[in-house]
Amino acid sequence: MLQTVADLMTVDPFAVDRKSSLKDAHDLMREKNIRHIPVIDEQGILQGMLTQKIMIAKVMGIMATYGPNALERKEKYTVIEDIMATDFASIQPSQSLAEVAEFFVSNRHGCMPVVDEQNKLLGILTSSDFVRLAAALLS
Repeated sequence: MLQTVADLMTVDPFAVDRKSSLKDAHDLMREKNIRHIPVIDEQGILQGMLTQKIMIAKVMGIMATYGPNALERKEKYTVIEDIMATDFASIQPSQSLAEVAEFFVSNRHGCMPVVDEQNKLLGILTSSDFVRLAAALLS
């Protein structure tokens, strides 16, 4: 039976460097069909999170200000570090799934990055992981 975050998390998730462009992240989200991207530095240390919600707000702002024809150009010059969320919760691989599930429900989180003691990104746990677990348990 799955008991800890390590048992359910996605290991080595897609991530972007903090100096990457919004275009890089937007392309990654579309190509890999993901909604949350951890933002790391050169050593793999978690710096922030880029969510689909943040990205859509920025894209809509660019289109409203500059028009749709300028979107790709403006995305190339928007650095992830300038728009990423820095106030977010992270979890450790040894944490109980029951404890983390309660946090997801209580705080309406869509994902949580999994880090080690030095804040190095190890994985990601998403609400979709819990839905897949529930589906497996129900069948």
